[in-house]
Amino acid sequence: MTDASSVPTKARAKKMPARMRVEDARTVVIPPVRCTVRERAAIRAGAERAGLSVGAFMRASALGNAGPRAVRRPPVERKELARLLGHLGKVGSNVNQLARGFNVTGVLPGFPELLGIREDVRQMRDALMKALGRGD
Repeated sequence: MTDASSVPTKARAKKMPARMRVEDARTVVIPPVRCTVRERAAIRAGAERAGLSVGAFMRASALGNAGPRAVRRPPVERKELARLLGHLGKVGSNVNQLARGFNVTGVLPGFPELLGIREDVRQMRDALMKALGRGD
């Protein structure tokens, strides 16, 4: 029985695909910046509104540019996403009721039920597009 320390390192290491290296890799870390809880919240809110990570937002604020590989996130409206989650629950409930009805009676759902589900799906799509900033 051999323990891991007696096995050569190269034998233990898994072959990982080579990562692309860039000339201007970010290798320097700026020491932590002191701020108040309110300032930290304002920085996070600004980053979220800009669709950037906090680091990219701070680079953009200080340098005027977040950089070519900055993490860009679409701004999300939490209220709209919560509403979308409610619609998703309604659709799931409707589908469950239709499946239960079919299993009990053997009768396929009627046209009005299918129209209701279609409307719920349309509302979900609209809410999702709005939350992603692509709707009205």
